[in-house]
Amino acid sequence: MEFSVENLETPALTKAHLAELLFEQIGLNKRESKEMIDAFFELISDCLVEGNDVKISGFGNFQIRTKAPRPGRNPRTGEAIPIESRRVVTFHASHKLKDQIQGNTFAESTIESIFTEGNG
Repeated sequence: MEFSVENLETPALTKAHLAELLFEQIGLNKRESKEMIDAFFELISDCLVEGNDVKISGFGNFQIRTKAPRPGRNPRTGEAIPIESRRVVTFHASHKLKDQIQGNTFAESTIESIFTEGNG
């Protein structure tokens, strides 16, 4: 299967495209593919909302961090305004993903192995 960002209408891999890949590579029907992708991301979202880390081996870690309150400034008026504390999601890529990005090795064979590992 050929995959590159250049083949996409927009230069991003979307949930719809992931569902299409499941449909093509695994043989799920389109509805099942979409439901599986939606369930996957809903599970990740739910874990993060609950304050849990999400660790995906070979890909990276999503974590919730609490940013402390800090002083800010209105750029138009220069007026000082306090910025309240807030929770943010951070992502740290795994060493494997970083190496693939640096070596530009995320190729067709990598994508195919994702979809064929459990199919043999």
